[in-house]
Amino acid sequence: MAKKNIAEPEALGQAMNKTELFFENNGRKVTYIFLALLALGLAIYAYRALVVSPRVEKAAALLSEAQARFNAETPDYELALVGDANGAGFLDVIDSYGSTPSGNLAKHYAGICYLHNGDLESAADYLKKFSCVKGEAGALINAQNYGLQGDIAVDKGEYKAAVALFEKASEAAENNLTAPLYLRKAAQAEQAQGNTEAAIELYERIKAEYPASMEARDAEKMLGAIR
Repeated sequence: MAKKNIAEPEALGQAMNKTELFFENNGRKVTYIFLALLALGLAIYAYRALVVSPRVEKAAALLSEAQARFNAETPDYELALVGDANGAGFLDVIDSYGSTPSGNLAKHYAGICYLHNGDLESAADYLKKFSCVKGEAGALINAQNYGLQGDIAVDKGEYKAAVALFEKASEAAENNLTAPLYLRKAAQAEQAQGNTEAAIELYERIKAEYPASMEARDAEKMLGAIR
């Protein structure tokens, strides 16, 4: 045991000597690496403070201008989409600030505007570009986005794709209002392609999971009609 106690300090001393020797031989290199990492950290901070933050604020301001047209008592969807000299449109926000949260939301709004204007292809394109967002309010937007894509798929006769999108919409916001609505749409899309058993399963799911919803009463009627 005594030999072990003597050996341990000796080994520790050797390790310290090696460390000192390393820094003596490579000290300048280590310093350069440290300074490089420090400079990188400062650059990231400066980018976020001087570039990202102002971009996010500017994007939010432009989005607000487009939303004002979109939410007007008499909405002008074309003007909300393209903007004019008096204010930005959703496409302006996307073109200049597409990578910001406001730019992402503008893609969803642009899809709705195209849908109102009857351009289903452009509507589908922009709705697909939208990335799901977090939070309770975000969940409702996510559900609406999937649901609108499902509606477009139904209009095109693409019922299998519509079912998948409506089921995603129901899962995005699991509440008594929107979830059973999208499950009903999924069931109807299954019926449209002759999948009666799949439709029955969806109607039964509405009754079991959302018994207090209006769709639950409709589901009972639909089950009586197709069984």
